[in-house]
Amino acid sequence: MANTPQSKKRARQNETRFAVNKARRSRIRTYLRKVEEAIASGDKSAAEAALREAQPELMRGVTKGVFHKNTASRKMSRLSSRVKALG
Repeated sequence: MANTPQSKKRARQNETRFAVNKARRSRIRTYLRKVEEAIASGDKSAAEAALREAQPELMRGVTKGVFHKNTASRKMSRLSSRVKALG
């Protein structure tokens, strides 16, 4: 357990950041799931719309430090290629 005042404060800050990052990660995954569901249904226009909504959320996660830049780019690339392949 934390002993010094500084380590106690860091422990409190870590809990707060963990909660914020967890919520942010969950929100991003929800947007990605919407894209996946639209792709699965075969609706290209809905998939494109969902992808347009998901992109800024994913990139915001990068700037906030939730995801690595390459991870977000890889996810966007793979999703966009799957959307593009729809009829």
